[in-house]
Amino acid sequence: MDKLQHSIYTLLFFFLTFSGLYFAAEFLIPIALAAIFAMLLSRLSSWFESKGMGRGIASLLCILIFLGSIAIVVTLLAWQLSGFAENIDVMKDRVVSLFTNLRRWLHESTGITMKQQQLMVKESSTGSGAGSMLASFAASMMGILVNAILVIVYMFLFLVYRSHIKKFILKLVPVDEKNTAENIVHKAGNVSQQYLGGLGAMIVMLWIMYGIGFSIVGVESAIFFAVLCGILEIIPFVGNITGTSLTVLSVVAQGGDTKMIIGVLVTYAFVQFIQTYLLEPLIVGEQVNINPLFTILVIVLGEMVWGVAGMILAIPLLGIVKIICDQVPQLQPYGFLIGTEKQRQKKTGLTDKLKLMFSKA
Repeated sequence: MDKLQHSIYTLLFFFLTFSGLYFAAEFLIPIALAAIFAMLLSRLSSWFESKGMGRGIASLLCILIFLGSIAIVVTLLAWQLSGFAENIDVMKDRVVSLFTNLRRWLHESTGITMKQQQLMVKESSTGSGAGSMLASFAASMMGILVNAILVIVYMFLFLVYRSHIKKFILKLVPVDEKNTAENIVHKAGNVSQQYLGGLGAMIVMLWIMYGIGFSIVGVESAIFFAVLCGILEIIPFVGNITGTSLTVLSVVAQGGDTKMIIGVLVTYAFVQFIQTYLLEPLIVGEQVNINPLFTILVIVLGEMVWGVAGMILAIPLLGIVKIICDQVPQLQPYGFLIGTEKQRQKKTGLTDKLKLMFSKA
């Protein structure tokens, strides 16, 4: 009876937690993003400090490196978009032609006339004038800019005061549990560093493979779509399908034939095979040991609570939650439920990982 009561209280706690996360999303999303990125950069900051730099200078240098990496990616995308924009008129004409053919097909198959279809489109867009759309877009861009600035400021402060925050966490627990708490904090930081670092390296390799594949197929602005598909890999399952779908739609708009579309799909299938069976086991590894069921569930829940930011943060945050559950005896059943049933031994060498990958589960 006590165990059942404890389980009910735990589930109630999770429900109230997610409710609070939903209603405080505007305040918490920048903090969560900054905390995860700060964990990623903390090792680099510590390395700079070991070379004699002050913590403030080291943290600032880490932020500048982070912003520089983002600037390189944005510059690459902008360069590709400039060439993409030159063909936008031709693509627009092809899209209009495709929609015209689709409307004719609807008329022949359903009996809905072209005029009726046009009226239906007008009715669905009633009340969304150009002025309101422009105002909404401007407000969204302003919100993104403000949140981006907040994330950068929070990241810097988290890096500067990371030791102070760690001491605060340790002061919250009894003396006899300080070792456990310190172990949780250490492992949580390592999970974020290893997972995000490995994910970044994998995305760069995906850029290369998608870029080569799309160029061979003949996709216009191949580098742009390669970078897009790679970046969208941040969101598991959803990102790769979205990126490939956008590439296929662009190929259709560009007037690509069936061979080109098949070539894009073959490239996608080949890259996904390499990613699943080579890149993820060797580069990303099992730092976040979560079974596929809860991987999908937490992504869906993250989108419901925090939108796109929730989908990005879902996996590393759940990995941290699992570490806490594994270390606290009362929560170990939940850690078992989230993780895989068979905890594999940690393999660090390349040969060990290859043997583990091809061995029986």
